[in-house]
Amino acid sequence: MTEPARVYSLPADEANALTDAAEAVRAGQCIVLPTDTVYGIGANAFDGDAVQRLLDAKERGRDMPPPVLIAEPSMLRAIADDIPAAATALAKAFWPGALTLILKAQPKSGMNLGDTGGTVAVRVPDHDGARALLRRTGPLAVSSANVSGQPAATTADEAREQLGDRVAVYLDAGPVAGGVASTIVDFASSSEGRILRQGALELDQLREIAPEIES
Repeated sequence: MTEPARVYSLPADEANALTDAAEAVRAGQCIVLPTDTVYGIGANAFDGDAVQRLLDAKERGRDMPPPVLIAEPSMLRAIADDIPAAATALAKAFWPGALTLILKAQPKSGMNLGDTGGTVAVRVPDHDGARALLRRTGPLAVSSANVSGQPAATTADEAREQLGDRVAVYLDAGPVAGGVASTIVDFASSSEGRILRQGALELDQLREIAPEIES
């Protein structure tokens, strides 16, 4: 029998919330956390079984692997390999924030996120609560906290309505911004970078830092 999910308020009960959420992650369970865009469902990025639980909770196949969130740019080396200078420059300029980098995955990391083709999509979210959790857990595989095909949750209650007790812990930080998604730049196939999705960051902003980036 599935245990009922535990719900915590951030920042009112932050110490207990982060402790319980981090313990759930270590136990291979899924959690829901706020980010700077929408609520996300997260699991240990280095635990293939936990990532599969995340995909199952969303009713999503392995052909749509989740991106990975990290607390600091310095954590990038743990999950990515062969990081081009332009990628490092963009991370320094725009993290934390609405920039997702696709890089070659670190082979020694042991990550099993799905059908990634040897790549990983990674971001540092601009949300204090999310980053406080990530400092405790390390990198998390995080996808939007909704059943696949349904609207992304911008409140913890919306996430609970869709995911229920498939998640062990919900961190409720009130409504999040929603709105514009992150801009995705692919450095796995191009050392200069190629924009795969135009989001919150415009091409002109990116080219101020990485002039050779492809649109």
